[in-house]
Amino acid sequence: MKSASDARNNLFYLPQGRAEGSAEERRLEKLVRDMAKRLASLEKELGRHLKVMERELSSKKSRKNGTQEKIYKELKNLQSSVEPAMQEIVEKLKSTVEAEKAEPGRGVFGALKGLIPGLDFVARHLPFSQEKQALEEEYDAFGRDPAFEQTLKPFFDFMYYKYWRVETHGLENLPSAGRALLVGNHSGTLPWDGSMIRLAVTNDHPAGRDVRFLVEDFVYYLPFVGTFMYRIGGVRASQENAERLLNTDHLVAVFPEGVKGLGKYFSQRYHLQRFGRGGFIKLAIRTDSPIIPVAVIGAEEIHPLLFKSSLLAKPLGIPYVPFTPTLPLLGPLGFIPLPSKWSIYFGKPIDLSVYGKEVLDDELEIHRLSERVRQTIQNLVTDALKRRRSVWRG
Repeated sequence: MKSASDARNNLFYLPQGRAEGSAEERRLEKLVRDMAKRLASLEKELGRHLKVMERELSSKKSRKNGTQEKIYKELKNLQSSVEPAMQEIVEKLKSTVEAEKAEPGRGVFGALKGLIPGLDFVARHLPFSQEKQALEEEYDAFGRDPAFEQTLKPFFDFMYYKYWRVETHGLENLPSAGRALLVGNHSGTLPWDGSMIRLAVTNDHPAGRDVRFLVEDFVYYLPFVGTFMYRIGGVRASQENAERLLNTDHLVAVFPEGVKGLGKYFSQRYHLQRFGRGGFIKLAIRTDSPIIPVAVIGAEEIHPLLFKSSLLAKPLGIPYVPFTPTLPLLGPLGFIPLPSKWSIYFGKPIDLSVYGKEVLDDELEIHRLSERVRQTIQNLVTDALKRRRSVWRG
């Protein structure tokens, strides 16, 4: 049984006593209560269906007969039908919020904001809200928190300049303005490489440009880590998010190796894994973005992966539990990375605009281009390793 404090933390919690107000406000209060009950019931029912679906999809039979692909398409269709419905609700609220802007705190929406914990948060994030416009100075659409970043900047600068002593090469290959897709090798067991690439460009590039790095889904299932990543500027990896950033002329860092790169055994260090299905190639062509190959040297040694367990990871919702010389032997202290010497190399831009949009349907050509980029990064890594004299001194 849920306690009263649990209930108050729920977005749809409503106090049992009714505040005084007009008949219209009381009617709206009743409607919101009904909506909360229906959503709670729907959430439970959906949870049961998803558990059944997960069991079915994990079976070998579903993988063989293409059930997984069919379910994925159905879920995409469901998403495309739900999103317009939600947009319609937002549009209906628009006139009420406009009234609130004219007389702050006196409209029906203002009364409900005081009545329903959480509705104030929703109001601030509606695209036409005055409060939303004020918050945009602090947070962006992906949850980045500049004030939080500024608080942590001394720590990240220490890691960059003192702990890993990062050296950069080829920064002149990055554009001083406009979009670009930074494609790098992925390693280190924990995703430090995205943060260091970002600092390299922000701190050392003449234009001091910002980089948004995409982070694998599993990171957001770890306690506190997902929220932390959002607040320091990480963006959940998806084609939609990357396209949205590139279309607004951001520099975006992606790691096509994905979890396979992060989870490489130490014996496989600096050998790039397969680059998925070439989604980053399609992204670059669709958004007319040049690709900047990036090689990160030093990250492979911060958490040498000796063994990983997918069995232990399953209840946690993550791809694997890592075993390194310090994890889990030293407990939380095992998360402290080793002080290897880092170097980050930015290669010459790869322009894919000559291929045109028609190549997007040619999977063979997409794979060929993906392999070309992978080999370019591998060559950068190999050349850098030849110049490195020591893991710890560079």
